[in-house]
Amino acid sequence: MYAQCPDCRTVFSLDASVLAQARGAVICGNCETLFDALDTLSEQLPPEPFRLLPGNARSEEAPRLELAVYRPREDVPAIAETAPASPAFTPRFAHDRRAPRQRPRRWPWVATCALLALLLAAQVAWAKRDLLVADPTTGAWLRQACASLGCRLPLVRDVHQLHLVARDVQAHPSVPGALMISATVRNDAPFAQPYPVVSLILADADGHRVAMRRLHPSEYLDDNAALHAGLAPGASAAVLIEVADPGNRAVAFEFGFE
Repeated sequence: MYAQCPDCRTVFSLDASVLAQARGAVICGNCETLFDALDTLSEQLPPEPFRLLPGNARSEEAPRLELAVYRPREDVPAIAETAPASPAFTPRFAHDRRAPRQRPRRWPWVATCALLALLLAAQVAWAKRDLLVADPTTGAWLRQACASLGCRLPLVRDVHQLHLVARDVQAHPSVPGALMISATVRNDAPFAQPYPVVSLILADADGHRVAMRRLHPSEYLDDNAALHAGLAPGASAAVLIEVADPGNRAVAFEFGFE
């Protein structure tokens, strides 16, 4: 609400508590004039520019109030305005102190999910171990890790990286009617792989098979420790095969790895 000083025309903003202190009598903070704020009391200011607030006409009869917003119950006595103190009350939460609600612990679930994820990754890695060990990047990292931990990687077979670097056929020095065939196999893979099954095929001039022999690693290598360790990267192994001499029918021979 607003009121205007009648002397200096200064407009002030005030509320009902200020008017209630002296029933409308106020002192101008600009010119120290005592005046009745009820004469020019207004809820809104008129559009600017303006000089005077409209005055309020005094009525001889008291206005009747119809817009009621609250009426106390009859069985509850109204508190006297001059009551020295307000009724005391005790907040319920002063005696009803509940323990603070604890948040559920999430770390067991996080740890369990992380453990399950690691187990799943380990299962996938074990199922794809041949591809991981054969891969140049992953295999090098795994070999370095196993060298530090003292573990051993599973052997991966890749016969495409086994090459025959030397071979020779000659009559058996001590067994009549037999041939002694020797060969040298080299592992060109960057990882160790098991010793291969070596197959020897003798063919005639038309390319037809005359004889065939398959040797497992234990047949041409009697070192169990070497069989367990596998053929190291860049290492070579000698293979010695004894076969019956097919005579003039065999004019060619071929080695294969399985």
